[in-house]
This record gives sequence, structure tokens and C-alpha cells, in this order.
Amino acid sequence: MEKINKIAVLTSGGDSPGMNAAIRAVVRNAAYSGLKCDGIYRGFQGLIENEFIELGARDVKNTINRGGTFLKSARSKDFMTKEGRQKAFKNLKSRNIDALVVIGGDGTFTGASIFSKEFDMPIIGIPGTIDNDINGTDYTIGYDTALNTVVEAIDKIRDTASSHDRLFLVEVMGRDAGDIALNSGIGAGAEEILIPEENLGIDRLIESLDKSRKTGKTSSIVVVSEGDQIGKNIAEVAESIESSLLGYEVKVTVLGHIQRGGSPSCFDRVLASRLGVGAVDALLEGQSNIMVGIEHKKIVYVPFETAINIKKILDTDLLRVADIVST
Repeated sequence: MEKINKIAVLTSGGDSPGMNAAIRAVVRNAAYSGLKCDGIYRGFQGLIENEFIELGARDVKNTINRGGTFLKSARSKDFMTKEGRQKAFKNLKSRNIDALVVIGGDGTFTGASIFSKEFDMPIIGIPGTIDNDINGTDYTIGYDTALNTVVEAIDKIRDTASSHDRLFLVEVMGRDAGDIALNSGIGAGAEEILIPEENLGIDRLIESLDKSRKTGKTSSIVVVSEGDQIGKNIAEVAESIESSLLGYEVKVTVLGHIQRGGSPSCFDRVLASRLGVGAVDALLEGQSNIMVGIEHKKIVYVPFETAINIKKILDTDLLRVADIVST
């Protein structure tokens, strides 16, 4: 690999709290290591449309506490084409950029892996998604903040549920991963948690809620992951419960994109800082086509193929914990 003198950083896919902290760490480690650094606006689309900005250590001040991404993000259909990627590579070469750091999820890493192989461009990925669904890292940037946002929201919903003896179904994000639902459900004391990894079944859910009512519970919270398999949507689950359990007043709350916003937690700021520094270190070590992750509190390098193609395994011990503490 040729000597690296200049790098670029971008954010792609869905935003997550802590992305700015990761950008900041990349830029500052580049400056610390004697490298020049450019930021790229709007992800891969901005790479194609030549939307670059020079970034120095002082340009990223007062960003560690900000949610979202100041480099902005976008999904790029153009980058899915060979012509689009060719234009992106040309833009990188015209600015003498030797390597790229991309912050995002599995879609971002898929595009980065293809690009790296096509043009022999060193690329390092940093996992940034609230879903925590990337294999090879214990945590992704934004996950902890999203969890705290969800728990705070459920705590407030419970006040109303208790005041009116109601059952609330609360839908949280996560696509086909149940990490947010499972952990926030335990943390908020939910009576039931529906996740895509375990198909509880509507009959089992109704039986459990009926048992809870008979043991004296007058209100309940059910956390539903958006990828759960019981019904096509949360409204159908609510209808099934109301038709089967007479006397239950069911309300539905979809938390939606509130989970992706807000100032990042301390955990996410530290995680993003470690991964951002680690990404530049990896480039200086000659690494390419890998994700920088964290396992057992240690920085690890994970091939993009491993991060993308192997499904992350849910911590099944938490399922037992959830069962016991919701009794």
C-alpha cells in the first residue's frame, strides 16, 4: 500500500447520535498523525457530486455533543452503478485523497466494500446505527443514546397507562433486530417484549396479558420491535388483543424517528471517539476493506464481508431475564 498523506470521511445511511463525535475523532487523529483530511457532504452521493470540504482539528470543535451528522447523509442510487463509482473515484483522485473512512451501517459497508475492491482504495468502516445490528462489534454508535431515549419515553407513557388502567403497545425501531426492544423493554419494566428473533405468537401474548391481569396488574406496557412477526403492523396486534381480552383498553404509540435524534450519551461519545481514532490507526497500519469495531472493550478489525454477511446473534440470556422480571 502506498503511503497515505490525505484521507476523507463521510457519513451514509440513517443518522445516529455520535456520528459527529466519530467525525471529530477521525479529523483530529488525522491532524495528530500528520495527515490532511477532507469531509464529504451527503455520503456517497456527495462523493459523486464532488461535495468536499477541508477539515482541520479546529473545524470540528463543539461537535461532540451534537446529534445527527453535520456532514449530512443520503442514500445514493448512483453509487450502485459502475459509472457512479467511477465518477466518485475520479473525484477522490482529483483531490489527492489516498484513503476513505465511512461511517454507517451494513448498506454503507456493502457499497464501500465494492468500491474498495474495484479501485484498490483503502477504506475503513465505522459502525454507526441505532439498531446495533452489525456483526463483529458489541455496540454501534447511537445505540446507547437510542435506548435511553426509548426508556425515557416509556417511563412517561407508563404514567398515563397507570393513571387510566390502560394497555400501551409501544413500537420501537430496529428493522429485523430486536436489541432496542429487548433492552429497553427490560430497562423500562415492560410486561411483554415482541422481537423478530423470537416469534411469540398472538395466542401466547394474549395468554400472558390475561394472566397478568388476573394477578392484579391493571395496566401494562408491551414493547414491539418494528420487525416483529406477530402482525403486519402494531395496529393489527392492538385489534387482536382488544377482540380477545374484553375490558382491555389498548393504546398504540409509535416512537419513530425521535429515537434517532438528540445529543449522544457519554457512552456513545466515548465509543465514537475510540472508533474514530481506531479507523485512522487502521489506515496507518495498512488495513483496508475492514470495519473497526469493539469487542470486550477492545478495538477489533472485522472484514466487511464478516460484518455484512453474518447475522449478529441476539443475547438469548436477556430473553430469560425479561421473562423472569416481567412476572
